[in-house]
Amino acid sequence: MSGPHDLFARYTFGHPERAAAELRAVLPSHVVSQVDWSSLRREPGSVVDPELRETESDLLFSARLRTGHPLLLYVLLEHQSSVDGWMALRMLRYVVRQVERWRQEHPESVLLPLIIPLVMYHGSEGAWTAPRRVEELFELPEEEREQWRALVPRFEYLLDDLTAEREEALRMRSGPPLARLAWLVLRHGRSGELARKLPEWVALFAQVQEGPEGAEHLVVLIRYLLWVGDETVHEAARGVLHSVLDEQRAEELMRSYGEQLIERGLQQGLARGLEEGRQQGLSRGRAEDILRILVARGVHVDEVARQHVLTCTDVATLDRWFDRSLNATTLSDVLDDLSV
Repeated sequence: MSGPHDLFARYTFGHPERAAAELRAVLPSHVVSQVDWSSLRREPGSVVDPELRETESDLLFSARLRTGHPLLLYVLLEHQSSVDGWMALRMLRYVVRQVERWRQEHPESVLLPLIIPLVMYHGSEGAWTAPRRVEELFELPEEEREQWRALVPRFEYLLDDLTAEREEALRMRSGPPLARLAWLVLRHGRSGELARKLPEWVALFAQVQEGPEGAEHLVVLIRYLLWVGDETVHEAARGVLHSVLDEQRAEELMRSYGEQLIERGLQQGLARGLEEGRQQGLSRGRAEDILRILVARGVHVDEVARQHVLTCTDVATLDRWFDRSLNATTLSDVLDDLSV
């Protein structure tokens, strides 16, 4: 299930015009000048590991250089609270997956396209501190270290650390109003300053509202703020809305999405409860199967052992016990790896 940061970041920077604003802000100037930005388009698919979907999302764009050479731009949107020291290795893996997919789609090509990886970070623990080069992850002998370094894989990703950018610098970036406002919201979203900052951005909210898709963009912004913010953020968002919309429309937006958040919370709670209940039911059923097999095989199970089996919720352990119970002649044949 996608989280609020994932949905907001993908909506904002999944659009080529706003993605171009992000890329122009981070790429070296000689790259920016050589890209044909009118050719930028988003490619489908994701290579993020499923277990990390709640803390990051990714976007892939294709473009051409002015020379006609193909270019891939891989953007990872990192929104977990802590800095991952292994990001360089993860990014290398993601980039390899992307070029492998490209090879499958272009079997006639003898060369790979240029691919530039970028991480946008807006966590809550301050500036990004993880290595950006894969070679820094290897333990190298101190003697003749540089010679050893030349033998390990080399790979580096670009970083847009929003937490380390000054607010003035983000305001001065070129790009559509929604992109500039998104940078600011992501920058301060976990700092505890968001409620205080929102009123300072009323002019940007107004620019978003006045755009061709302003109503939709404003809805996305408010939904994100209500989702991630506390009561002080909600009140600040209400004040901003009243500054850019008439009172009736502002209150309709707040009420509508407030009710949706409550309903979503109830649905998510119910879904989690159902899943937990299903898992508990599966564990209980497997535990009872183990006890029935042991009884059928004439193995004595005292009450302590019985409760130990019934209260186990680890599926892998229950599966192991189940397999052992099929040929067990004593209780220790099944439970000898655990104290009972």
